[in-house]
Amino acid sequence: MEDILRPIYQERASQLNTLGVLMIEKKPKSILTDSFDVILLIIVKEADKPIFIKHYTYGDQKAAMHVITETKLQEWLLLGNNRKIFEWLDLAKIIFDRNEYVANLKKELKEFPFNGRKVKMGLEFAKLIRRYMDGKSLFENKQYLDAYNHVVHSLHHLARLAVIENGLHPELTVWYQVKQIQPEIFKLYEELLYSEETLEKRLELLFLASEFMIHSKTCIGTAHMMEVLSKKEYWMFNEIMEDKELIPYSVDMSVLLEYLIEKHLVEVINIETKGQGIFHRCYRANKKTS
Repeated sequence: MEDILRPIYQERASQLNTLGVLMIEKKPKSILTDSFDVILLIIVKEADKPIFIKHYTYGDQKAAMHVITETKLQEWLLLGNNRKIFEWLDLAKIIFDRNEYVANLKKELKEFPFNGRKVKMGLEFAKLIRRYMDGKSLFENKQYLDAYNHVVHSLHHLARLAVIENGLHPELTVWYQVKQIQPEIFKLYEELLYSEETLEKRLELLFLASEFMIHSKTCIGTAHMMEVLSKKEYWMFNEIMEDKELIPYSVDMSVLLEYLIEKHLVEVINIETKGQGIFHRCYRANKKTS
């Protein structure tokens, strides 16, 4: 198949805009290539569209070409919203590499610098808090099936957080990873799935156990957020939402802020407005804890 695709990737490699060309081949019983025999991953500096995908057929084989911008790739690596990209980069055969761009990228991913880990842990923690809070609210309203769905997701974020904390990238097999690293989290997941208790009782126990786990992860999970908030005396909410470093948190920001206030990590500062008795609600890192 590589010979058949050669004219396609050679054309791309000849363009100055192309940073790297990688090939991922299908492996038995693997979902890595989305049932395609070959994935061509082409990384470019710029493009009209951040993602461009084309499918090819040759005989009884099929291939997919994914052209992605460097910006989109970095977004995926930071936010973790395309988990396959880590395995693609790890397992791919490098066909073309301009100025060792791909080699350096793979090295950086392997070393996983602490600052990058800190940001990713913050994002996972924010998602964890959102799912936990929403699930607890549904549980208290006796919406047990919907609460169950949120608890499963919250445990997944807790597992990913634990994997990142240990200097690894969460893969598609995150539960296999976390079983080796923090088996107590894996046990919580098993209890939720396989316990013979009623669903209500399982959820009740899980919320109690999760609360303890979340508390133990609060320091590492909020380190990046607190570091950014400490840069100013106080913040208005729109300033937080527009800050370059905090934009990735935006969907979960309101819930995360309330959690930080509850845990006395963030203080609410009221600033007077022109309206009598009305104040701007602002936020600052608690200097006693930051």
